[in-house]
Amino acid sequence: MARVWFLLGLMVVILTVYTVVDCAMFDRSRVRGLPRWVWIFVILFIPVIGPLLWLIVGRGRRRQAAGGGRTTRSMAPDDDPDFLRGLAAQATQEQRIRQMEQELADLDKPDSTDGGTAKGGAPKGGTPKGGAGSGGPNGSAGSGATGATGTSGNPPKTTDPGDGEQPGRREA
Repeated sequence: MARVWFLLGLMVVILTVYTVVDCAMFDRSRVRGLPRWVWIFVILFIPVIGPLLWLIVGRGRRRQAAGGGRTTRSMAPDDDPDFLRGLAAQATQEQRIRQMEQELADLDKPDSTDGGTAKGGAPKGGTPKGGAGSGGPNGSAGSGATGATGTSGNPPKTTDPGDGEQPGRREA
């Protein structure tokens, strides 16, 4: 007789543990009747009836879809339109990032038309914008119109460095 009581007690403990875990992990929108925390107290403090009430009353059935009683099935990622839209948005964002990185790299390269810049940001052979020797805030002398002069107020170079003149060197 002691074995029967022991087995019945063990079955009640197993049922209680199962229903507490099931109630705690169950989808909140499908819990019926009482809030989840109340169901856990009912399961724990009403030994046999609490777990049976949870299994019969508290667990809600799966809701049927509105479209003719069909249940929705999960889709593979390549069939899911939301997933595919996310991939397209991610690809667009990666393309924009690559384009911006390329633009930044182009800005970092020395400009081949003006011979680049010396250390400190000053144009080679000149003074920095707004420094000594420049007339205005944009580095031009006079009324602000550059005309035939460059941005530093000097006339533009007409020869290439290979024609005997080397940028950055002064004639002695």
